[in-house]
Amino acid sequence: MHGGPNGEMDWLTFPWTDDINAHIDALTDPVDCIVLGRRLAEGFIPTWAAGPEGEDQASIDKMNNTPKVVITRTLTESPWENAVVGDDLAATVNHLKARPGGDMIAYGGGTLVASLITEGLLDELHLFVNPTAIGAGMPVFGDLGRYQRLRLVTARPFDCGITALHFEPKRA
Repeated sequence: MHGGPNGEMDWLTFPWTDDINAHIDALTDPVDCIVLGRRLAEGFIPTWAAGPEGEDQASIDKMNNTPKVVITRTLTESPWENAVVGDDLAATVNHLKARPGGDMIAYGGGTLVASLITEGLLDELHLFVNPTAIGAGMPVFGDLGRYQRLRLVTARPFDCGITALHFEPKRA
């Protein structure tokens, strides 16, 4: 699950430990574009712009200075600084993949992640499993319409109890 029945996130494990922070820093270091769904962007972008408590200035600057693309069918222009909107997921992501530069990362809930998987647009999938059973809620993948086979690349537990699973989609 990626959220409680009403999207609650109070089950997430905090504070994070140095080992998971270093892992996430290594994942995000080569990133030069962040892709978000509109609902996540509405909280994500303003939270980072305000400088979330407990985050170091280098992380805050990285998140704020990295260009963002918000996938949305409801906005025609971005209300956020350093972000543009796109309404065609496949065309937008394929355009971003074709350009020169660093890595692209997609943060997202079930709608965006499921769409990226369904469209075959993910090169890697990093799931962070929190040690909490919430019993019900919003699924990570929603309705994909078919099986999506994944190959486990690595599984890494962290001192705070979270385990990171790194997958690659199996291509037919």
